[in-house]
Amino acid sequence: MVFAGLVFLYCFLPPLLGCYFLVPDKLKNHVLLAASLLFYFYGEPAYFLLLFLSLASGYLHGLVIDRYRGRSIARPVFISSLCVSLGLLCYYKYAGFFLASFHALRGTGPAPLRQMQPLGISFYTFQIVSYTIDVYYGRVAAQKSFLKFALYVSMFPQLVAGPIVRYTDVAAALDRRTGSAAEIACGVRRFIVGLGKKVLLANTLGELCKAATPSGAGTVAAYWLAAIGFTLQIYFDFSGYSDMAIGLGRIFGFHFPENFLYPYISRSITEFWRRWHISLSSWFRDYVYIPLGGSRVAAGRLMLNLTIVWFLTGFWHGAGWNFIAWGLYFALLLVVEKFYLLNRLEKLPAFVRHLYVLFFVVLGFVLFNAAGLSDGLDRIAAMFGLAGIPLTDVQTLYNAGSYAVVLLIAACGATPLPAMAAAALKKSRGGRLCLTIAEPLCLLLILLAVTAYLVDGSFNPFLYFRF
Repeated sequence: MVFAGLVFLYCFLPPLLGCYFLVPDKLKNHVLLAASLLFYFYGEPAYFLLLFLSLASGYLHGLVIDRYRGRSIARPVFISSLCVSLGLLCYYKYAGFFLASFHALRGTGPAPLRQMQPLGISFYTFQIVSYTIDVYYGRVAAQKSFLKFALYVSMFPQLVAGPIVRYTDVAAALDRRTGSAAEIACGVRRFIVGLGKKVLLANTLGELCKAATPSGAGTVAAYWLAAIGFTLQIYFDFSGYSDMAIGLGRIFGFHFPENFLYPYISRSITEFWRRWHISLSSWFRDYVYIPLGGSRVAAGRLMLNLTIVWFLTGFWHGAGWNFIAWGLYFALLLVVEKFYLLNRLEKLPAFVRHLYVLFFVVLGFVLFNAAGLSDGLDRIAAMFGLAGIPLTDVQTLYNAGSYAVVLLIAACGATPLPAMAAAALKKSRGGRLCLTIAEPLCLLLILLAVTAYLVDGSFNPFLYFRF
């Protein structure tokens, strides 16, 4: 089940909202947990027990660590918790990759292990790990209620694709939360905007990528068009999902962290990673980078710390050499910026810095979207005319013209310009009146357009489900 689907929008969500707001406050957690488990079971019945095992492990380890914190027994229990959580993640997500790589090195043929990756395992594992670490170091007290702990980890808005929520973000709301009409309205608005970004923009851009990606040799322009289309598609796909998750959380009284902050307006790669997938970047910063020594170390150690973090970041996204190369690619860019480029970039005009960021981000997403490392490198070579292919052809020009309006809307929508226009309107009485009338009408039109798109059975992938 996905948020941008008719089953969720019209069969799952309305009954849940009706039940949730009708029951007494003391039963709201029960309703939300039951709905979350049903949501996961509908999408991944084969691994439902694995989710329950992860929940039980995190809960029990947390209780023991909290009880014996400061004593010698706490450390082995803490290590045990990490081994269980990360061990399950490594087995179900990476065992096939490791075996395939081993067999490839030995030249003995394909690995025998073929298994599906459990839905959302990367996200809920990181939430359990962060909780266990925070309990061990005394940053939070262990949650005594299994129901509340299970709700924290498995809450359906953020269960399968984030944002990665820390226990400290929702601890108070698990015990008591008060909703208001304004908060619910804000959540509904955020959800519908995210739904529109996902279905109307990301899906249409996905169609462009499918049409533009060369099936044979292709042309230089076709590879660039596909690369730019995917760069916009993945932003609207993932940020749209994050908006929907944050909006749903707000409806139920939870405040999830922001996950995107207009990353494509960045003026350096360093800034880009403060704006893109913020919950993951901050997780690696707080639980890996800083414990390794952060930036308060010698130059050589700093380079190693950045390399470790970005190797893990790439590997977290997928069990493939192209993902590892993608992570190391950004590690190299960040190291170059840290030791050489940042001061020089500040002296350049803003538009040059923007172009610099977009150029390297687009190339990075070519690696990210490739079928493998070799495929990614071949695509990048083709983008620079190193594959002996023509610059363009009639089909590429047709595709660019057909999707020009969508590309323009997406490019504007990836910047603060729409929000700035709305803020400017609010400064006048007439503008505020116009927004008061126009906003609900626009939201209704978005919902109707999304419904029509989904009823039509059109192209509706969700990119981050595979991570």
